[in-house]
Amino acid sequence: MSRETILRSVSVHLRKNASYFLVSAFLLGLALPIWAGDKEKDEETLKNATTVLQAMLTDKNIPPDVVAKANCIVILPNVKKVGFIVGGSGGRGPMVCRTGDTFNGKWSAPAMYRVGGVSAGFQVGATSSDFVLLIMTKKGVNAVLKGKSKLGADATAAAGPGATAHAVTGSDILTYGKSQGLFAGVSLSGASLEPDDDSNKRLYGKAITAKEIVRQNQVQPPAAGGEALISLLDTKAPSRSN
Repeated sequence: MSRETILRSVSVHLRKNASYFLVSAFLLGLALPIWAGDKEKDEETLKNATTVLQAMLTDKNIPPDVVAKANCIVILPNVKKVGFIVGGSGGRGPMVCRTGDTFNGKWSAPAMYRVGGVSAGFQVGATSSDFVLLIMTKKGVNAVLKGKSKLGADATAAAGPGATAHAVTGSDILTYGKSQGLFAGVSLSGASLEPDDDSNKRLYGKAITAKEIVRQNQVQPPAAGGEALISLLDTKAPSRSN
C-alpha cells in the first residue's frame, strides 16, 4: 500500500470519527435538559404535595386524631383523568412514614410513588384531582412497600371519615380526595400504587428503594421541596408515643 493510500485512509477514518463525536455531543446536549427537566418535575411534585398536605391538615372536615394515628401518608397532587380511569402524567406523589420500629419517630424523607386505576373522586368535568392516603396499619405499610400493590386486595381501603363521623377502624388505608375545594372520604378500592424508582433515583442521585427511604432512613429529604414537606408534617403531626 502506498504512502498516499495510507494517508487517505487515515484522513477518512478521522473525518468519520469526528462526525460521530460531533453528532454524539449534539445528542447529549439535547438529552441533558430533558434529564434536568425530569428532576425539576420531581421537585415540583414535592412542592405541590406540600401545598395539598397543608390544605388537608387545615381542613376541619378531617379528624386530626386520624392523621395523628397514621403510620404513613401518600400525597398525590394533580392526578390526571384519562377517559374513565386515572394514570399517566401527574399520577404520582410522595409517600412519607414515621420512623422507628413502632412508627413513633419523626417523619422520613419522601419516596415517590405512581398511582393508576383510580375511578372515583373527580368532580364532573374535572381533569385532575388531589388525593391523600393515610396508611394506618403495619400491614398496609408492608403492602405498599413490597412493590406494586392494589388497594382493597393487598391492603384493605376505606373512604376516610369526616370530622362528624366516627373513625373507621380495621381498615389498613383511609383515602381522601378533593371535592368542591375540600377533602372528603372517597373510595379508591382497586387503584394501584407502585414505587417510582426512576424519580427516586433522580431525587437522591442513586438507585434506592422506597423501603430504604421511608423505613431504613438512609437519605435526607431533598432540599428542593422535600424539606418543606417534612417540616410541615413534623409541625402539624409530630412524633407520638405508642
